[in-house]
Amino acid sequence: MDYLSRPAEEYLSWLAVERGRSANTLVAYRRDLSSFERSISEIKKKPTEVTPEDLGAYIEHLREAGSSSASVARAVSVLRGFYRFLADESLLERDPSDSVESPGVIRRLPKALPEGEVISLLDAASDTGPLGLRDKALLEVLYGTGARVSEVVGLNLGDVLWDQELVRLYGKGSKERLVPLGSVARDSLDKWLAPTSRGTLQVKRPRSRHDVDAVFLNARGRRLTRQGVFQIVRRYALRCGLDERVSPHVLRHSCATHMLERGADIRVVQELLGHVSIATTQIYTKVSAEHLRAVYEQAHPRAAPVRE
Repeated sequence: MDYLSRPAEEYLSWLAVERGRSANTLVAYRRDLSSFERSISEIKKKPTEVTPEDLGAYIEHLREAGSSSASVARAVSVLRGFYRFLADESLLERDPSDSVESPGVIRRLPKALPEGEVISLLDAASDTGPLGLRDKALLEVLYGTGARVSEVVGLNLGDVLWDQELVRLYGKGSKERLVPLGSVARDSLDKWLAPTSRGTLQVKRPRSRHDVDAVFLNARGRRLTRQGVFQIVRRYALRCGLDERVSPHVLRHSCATHMLERGADIRVVQELLGHVSIATTQIYTKVSAEHLRAVYEQAHPRAAPVRE
């Protein structure tokens, strides 16, 4: 049986006694709450300490990990119920799940940003100071490679193949793939990995090899977490006036969309993103319908509106 915090155990007991939930339902709820508590333990938080941003980062993680829409919807429902219970029991002053989207409006894919907005986001990151250089490199790698946030936080120094201008990513099921590292992302990464930037954040007595080998570190010299990446992206999105829901996955989605719009072969994009099925990649082509029509009307001799 998974270990849960006392508030979570009290919630499950309330569901069983007061609500009469079945044993199978309680097992499913326990599984979702356990997954959530393991995730927030990475940022050293208890369930009663999380913010709406932490919940948003966790939901984003579920999507990035490939959870089905139904699984994400169930997890959201469980968390909303859990936090309503804590608020009703006066264990919280404010319910952090109030701003979480209801399961019925969860979208599997976010809307891609126009190229200009992505450039504004990337340029918002300063390329001075250790943390500024880190953030710049992080954003450029996310957009430049189309990597999942879990793949980026899992990057080790040995995964950057400088002589081949490639980066090694480990996707779902630890499946390995090599992805080109564009000149801008490569230059930003080179500046971040210099002894005067990343080197200043390394601790003398690292907790484990897991931190020593990490490409991206937090301010304490530990491996950057998924939640940390989510918060960095959101901070720069807000700084340049973009929607607060901009996330690491939006950059992945934008990378794929922009490549397809510029004529990339769909099978190349499939390989880049690490999709097992090309049907998954084809989802990204749907967002390019407006672009397709605009190009068609501009290029086809019989498509332009007739002038009277």
